[in-house]
Formats: sequence, C-alpha cells, structure tokens
Amino acid sequence: MADARLRAIALRDSFVAAGAQIVEPPILQPAETLLDLYGEDIRGRAYITSDALRGEQLLRPDFTVPVVQMHMAHGADPARYTYAGEVFRRQEHDPDRASEYMQVGYEVFDRTDPAAADAEVFALVSGSLAHLDVRAATGDIGILMAAVAGLDTSDARKAALLRHVWRPRRFRALLDRFSGRAPVPETRAALLAKSVAITAPMIGKRSLSEINARVTALRDDAAVAPISAREIDAIEALLAVNDTVPNTLKKLRALARDLPAISSAVDRLEARSTAMAARGVEVDTLGFEAGYGRTSMEYYDGFVFGFYAVEHPDLPAVSSGGRYDALTRRLGDGAEIPAVGAVLRPGIIVELEGAP
Repeated sequence: MADARLRAIALRDSFVAAGAQIVEPPILQPAETLLDLYGEDIRGRAYITSDALRGEQLLRPDFTVPVVQMHMAHGADPARYTYAGEVFRRQEHDPDRASEYMQVGYEVFDRTDPAAADAEVFALVSGSLAHLDVRAATGDIGILMAAVAGLDTSDARKAALLRHVWRPRRFRALLDRFSGRAPVPETRAALLAKSVAITAPMIGKRSLSEINARVTALRDDAAVAPISAREIDAIEALLAVNDTVPNTLKKLRALARDLPAISSAVDRLEARSTAMAARGVEVDTLGFEAGYGRTSMEYYDGFVFGFYAVEHPDLPAVSSGGRYDALTRRLGDGAEIPAVGAVLRPGIIVELEGAP
C-alpha cells in the first residue's frame, strides 16, 4: 500500500501541474443519494453503516459522485479537480481482489468545448500510462442512447430500454419482446387477456392502486405496434461495431440512414477524434466498441474509455473514465455543466511496473 500511496501522490501532483485543484471528499458519505446514482455492481458492493444522527452512511466507493456534489454546490466554472485516496468495495465473490485500494482521478467541468475536454482527459491518462504495456478501449454510451430515443415506438418502451442500457441481457430481452421476436410470458398474457380480481391479502409494499396502474400500463404496452425489423436490425448492427475510430465513423454514418437520431452523437465522436489527434493520440489505430462501458458506472452517458494490461488480462482496468453530463443535472438542483473524468489505480500500476 505504501508504494501505491507514493505513486498516487505523484500522479495527483502531475494532474495539479496540468491545472487541477486538489480536493479531498470525506471517506464517509451519505448513502441515500449515492446509492441511487451508482450502478448495480458498486451498489451491491458498498460498505454501508448506520449513524443515529446522520442516517445511513457508506464508505466512499469512488470519488466522482462526491466531487460532482461538491462542484455543483459551490464550484467555479470551468473547473478541474484531482484527488488521491482510498476507496472501499466488498469483494465477496473474488477474495483475491482488494476491498480497500488507492484511487487517483482527474475531473473536468467545462462547457466551452466538450470534445476538447474528452481529449484532454484521455490524453493525460494515456500519457501517465505510456511506460506500461496497456491497451486502450473506447466507446460512447451516448450513441446507443440516442438510437433508442429515436426509435419509432412509445415513450414508455423507450424509457424502459434507456433504463436498462447498462444491463445488456435485460436490454436484449426487452428488444426481443418489443419487436415481437419473443413471446409474451404466459403469466403476463393471462393478465392481459382478462380482468383479474385480487382476492389474496395485501401483504406486499405495493398498494392496490399501484397494482392497477401497473396492469393498465402493461395493457397499454400490449397495444403498441412492434418495433420494426429495420430499426431492430440497425440497433443490432450498431451494437456489433468494433473497429478503429476512422472505420467506426464510416459505419456509423451509414447506420444513421436507418437511425437518423444518432447523427449528432456521431458528430461528437468525430469532433472528439479530431481533438484527440491534435493532442497526439493515434486515433487511426485507436479501437472503438459500441457496446463498451455498458456494465460499468450507470452515470456515464457519453464517451467512455479504459486502459487494460496486455499481459495481465485478469487484472481490473488500470484506468477508466468517461463523460457524465446527466449526473451534473441530477445533482445540480436545476443547474448542469458538461463533465468528464477518469480514475487510475496506482496499486495496479506499481504491480505492472514490477512484473517480469
């Protein structure tokens, strides 16, 4: 841990030199808000405790959400922050992984040029890891979200799909059901076919009115026409994109003929690519996976990336990051600002530096 701490401080200081301000969010964080914002993976692995005065608290599982809360309360515009400290996550299914480890980060809140901010964060992280044998993976959650938002179907179906963007299996099941490719479950079909009188005692948390509202919503959904095969095929083709950034841009421009709603998101990808190239990133060979990032933090809603050890694929990401504009809206009490950031794991960096 001592070597990781020293490396963390060195990385943090390099980000200070790049223009960031050091922040130190408390280790104990109020649980209620944060648990609603983290993805299922971290939500299920958080250390939660109870305080008679402060209510439920959790040991800090990452820095980004507390930093956003701090910035939206009294931060300057624009702002750049860096931090270094411990984060805590239960590892009940993998005892070999540490439940307490160092994390270093760099966060940018700047509405001037989001593409340039994306490139800035990616290039800084890439430069910090240039001495290691790592590969970069990139994606963009915003492109899939734009595709879903533009589907010719009901708002309720689009909302359901967007809610499960970060759960690929559930997302696929919904696509199959909404397109008519999967049959309606027998229990649901019976419910939709006739009125159901509830005779059992009401022992659950839902009220009778809530149950009736849910039945009404299911019946309304059953009346919606299936999503067209053309749109489903286009979504599937989008999710299958896995190529270099230049080739990805060509494929996405072609897909935009069937999914016109993605055009603006693809424009942002192109602008980011140009900004990265200006910072010396080899975008001609940089990989892009349309499905990348869908099992990580649920607050990412745009550009996402990660760096992985080539010779040690069993290790967690050496670094990961992305854009989280929507998170600033949720925590900003009506205000918002484009934001992007990344975290690095100095413990893994030290381990890789000592690896044969």
